[in-house]
Amino acid sequence: MNENAIEMKDIVKSFGTVQAVKNGQFTLRQGEIHSLIGENGAGKSTMMKLLYGLYPIDSGEIRVNGERMKSMDPKTAIAKGIGMVHQEFMLVKELTVLENIILGFEPRNGLVIDFDAARKMVQQYIDQYGMDVQLNKKISQISVGEAQRVEIIKILCRGANIIILDEPTAVLTPQEAQHLFEILQNLKKGGKSITFISHKLNEVMEISDRISVMRQGNYIGTVNKEDTSPVQLAKMMIGREVFLNIEKTKAKVGKTVLEVKDLWTSGEKEISKIRGVSLDVHAGEIVGVAGIDGNGQSELIEAITGLRRVEKGAVLLDGRNVTNFPVRKIRAEGLAHIPEDRNTRGLNRGMSIRDNLVADKIDKSPYSSHFRIQLDACKEYAQELAGKFDIRPRNTEAPTSALSGGNAQKVVVAREVSGATSLLVASQPTRGVDIGAIESIRSTLQEVKAQNVGVLLVSADLEEILSLSDRIVVMYEGRITGRMRADEATEENLGLLMMGDTDQEKEW
Repeated sequence: MNENAIEMKDIVKSFGTVQAVKNGQFTLRQGEIHSLIGENGAGKSTMMKLLYGLYPIDSGEIRVNGERMKSMDPKTAIAKGIGMVHQEFMLVKELTVLENIILGFEPRNGLVIDFDAARKMVQQYIDQYGMDVQLNKKISQISVGEAQRVEIIKILCRGANIIILDEPTAVLTPQEAQHLFEILQNLKKGGKSITFISHKLNEVMEISDRISVMRQGNYIGTVNKEDTSPVQLAKMMIGREVFLNIEKTKAKVGKTVLEVKDLWTSGEKEISKIRGVSLDVHAGEIVGVAGIDGNGQSELIEAITGLRRVEKGAVLLDGRNVTNFPVRKIRAEGLAHIPEDRNTRGLNRGMSIRDNLVADKIDKSPYSSHFRIQLDACKEYAQELAGKFDIRPRNTEAPTSALSGGNAQKVVVAREVSGATSLLVASQPTRGVDIGAIESIRSTLQEVKAQNVGVLLVSADLEEILSLSDRIVVMYEGRITGRMRADEATEENLGLLMMGDTDQEKEW
């Protein structure tokens, strides 16, 4: 048998004028877990989509079990034993787990589906790999972690021996992630070869046999787990040393700047309706809101910032009731907001960096006078912020549309932090940005806290919540299931609260 299940050599792939992969190299040995890591836009997901046949390669070579592939498409990939679990699950919510698993290749007894044979086949994989799924439940009734296991069983039933997992823990609690790692080890023992795409270096160090790094579309190198560290991997990813463990300064708690009292709002879905949420934030502290995405965090932030109507309850800023105030009036009271989607609510991509940086001040002196914009003052202010927050390029006349994700986020952070006089609401502030930008943004949040501004931090990244917060609340299905001081919190007890276990709650 060929030692390598997969060999990808000299891979090149462009999308229009954007060269996503310039020099892609990757090998996956038989029966190993090989992690592929890199910043956003490094080319790692593109490489695996090329392997699975979702895109054609421009040039290079792909071999599967030693056989050179003339072309790849998903049908060919499946026939060659390759399966891919995407970040967005490909499941039909109103069908049962069993129906989803066999959809498209149902065993039949004459003209009817043989569900007994299907159940027997699927149960073998559940028992062999410790999958723990409920076959009779609808997808809409199961947890995210269970849905992911369903996806894995689907590709196993289609004969996958080579498994690609794209950011598989992004939507999991710590407990669900550990369960996934146990499954992956069982799959490895069963002879499966696994590619694990991730940006979480602690998880990569836990699960991998080997780790490959990409940067800006180029292959940087491959290391054995035993021969590396998170610090070395981060340096390989961005080309310099990175310090993500920001030293937390002790909170000098001042007056109450935000009070949320018995808040009720509508939700994008049933489990994200806000139902009787109460919390507060003081000047000089960071209060973290943890939870699996979709459990009401977005709706809570929208209600506080004026983007969603409050049905019942109150929002007080510096003691003043601002419930259902227009966004502009709430901001005038000293609230600043880093939204979770910078492109939808944080930036006007058609405008310059300068215009985005001064957008909240353009009607005030010295940036405008007698209804005329004072360009010199705007340029000077924008250049000052670009330097202070390391926005690249420094040319603030450049279009915002040309910025990388990390630099685009820095524009939002620079503008909002500079306008926060009472409360900064930071929603997923480091989502979709590279390690270097994460380091910068986390340091900035600490600086805001030191300036006696209250910070309400919403993040799906538990490591971020634990490293920055002074106090933590956890949300599950639109309610707060727990509150604790950060020094009492662990990934384990927060994870239980994220699954609705209120026994973990501590008083702060």
